[in-house]
Amino acid sequence: MSSEEAMPYDGVRSIAVLGVGRVGSAVARTAVSAGYEVRVAGSGAAEDIALLAEIVIPGARAMTAADAVRDADLVVVAVPLGKFRTVDAASLDGKIVIDAMNYWPPVDGVIADFADSGVSSTEVVRGHLAGARLVRTLNHIGYHDLEDHAAPAGTPGRRALAVASDDDDAAAVVLPVIDRFGFDAVRSGPLATGRAFEPGTRIFSGAFSTDQLRHELALHLDSTLERQN
Repeated sequence: MSSEEAMPYDGVRSIAVLGVGRVGSAVARTAVSAGYEVRVAGSGAAEDIALLAEIVIPGARAMTAADAVRDADLVVVAVPLGKFRTVDAASLDGKIVIDAMNYWPPVDGVIADFADSGVSSTEVVRGHLAGARLVRTLNHIGYHDLEDHAAPAGTPGRRALAVASDDDDAAAVVLPVIDRFGFDAVRSGPLATGRAFEPGTRIFSGAFSTDQLRHELALHLDSTLERQN
């Protein structure tokens, strides 16, 4: 079987991961294991992370951010949230982009853009990545769990991950990617529902099966409606 024939196809063949820290590296390794063509990029020249990629993310190609995203079917942004504006917004216009970043003041400090914004962090990021087709997922699982908790489809109690987006078609592309990564994908609704699985929530702090995750999402929605009434 040729490499092209072996490559999974669910609307996505190539994935670019921006950010080679612990989260980005774990996402890239998971994508490689799932059979995708994976490109990774850091904040500097490709040569600066080439050795790191070879050792830490075998099978991924180190590239500049511009080259990594140019022909990628899917982009995962996993840079430190405080540096989200360093991501070239124009290069992501029209791209399906997973926001795997989190606003976590104990770690990042207070960031004015996100503090008391009243919306999900991805909705704030959208102000910069206005042309991207944003999807919120992969943020509420630890980088170590991403690899350790992956399981084949149909595994009893398989861990589920929530997927939020205002773009139904973009979400439909991401759902099978999450499944191929080894997790059940649960559509939570628009980007605003991403607040249900941000730091400080039960979903962020826990691990849930599909039914459990749907229950937690419903509880969060009910709580939000109560506060609004």
